[in-house]
Amino acid sequence: MTFIQVIDCRTHRADELDRLMDDWVRATRGKRTATHSVVGRDRSDSAHVVEIVEFPSYEEAVRNSHLPETDRAFREMVRVCDTEPTFTDLEVSRDEQFNTGVVRTFVEEVINGRNLGAADGLCTGDYLEHDPSLSSHTVRLAQAKEENQEIMEAFQPVMTIESLIAEGDLVCARLSYTGRHTGAYRGLEPTGREVSGTGHATFRCVDGRIAESWWNWDDLGLLRQIGAVGL
Repeated sequence: MTFIQVIDCRTHRADELDRLMDDWVRATRGKRTATHSVVGRDRSDSAHVVEIVEFPSYEEAVRNSHLPETDRAFREMVRVCDTEPTFTDLEVSRDEQFNTGVVRTFVEEVINGRNLGAADGLCTGDYLEHDPSLSSHTVRLAQAKEENQEIMEAFQPVMTIESLIAEGDLVCARLSYTGRHTGAYRGLEPTGREVSGTGHATFRCVDGRIAESWWNWDDLGLLRQIGAVGL
């Protein structure tokens, strides 16, 4: 279970505290178990600095604290702080990434649910889709729905999200799909062959909706599976 440690400091030497953090990051490369660190200053009190450090588990946090580099960094931190830092240890009970949620809903409702109309509510009015397998590398929502309708009717794909990574307003998805060639596709009559493949997509989200997406698929591999091109 993800574990978070909140370190609360008071210091008028925040720049020096930043340098200490940089030194610790360099010294613990390949050793530390921390996966993410965020440092923030209180807007109403510039001497109030909070660091939030994420670990895969409590046990990994303990391992990290036992590193000699961590002990040395802590002693230096105490030196540059006005008072001794305080620690709050948190077991994460809920971790909600709102942008990943809308991407999961898009995949389940629009693609797997065969409901292209649902995209109207999940995407912004100025949505742009970038996909080299479409008629143009960049299309707006109406055209994207029209062209993807052909793909969905031809292959009845079922998509699986293998992993999602979110950063800022972007969500990157590693995807796989299975299907069967049961409808015409690019003038090719249905073959009844089973198809499968993998791809990646990156989504840009604004106010809980998808504003832009970039798709990359093994389109050549798909055409080979239905016999449209040679091996």
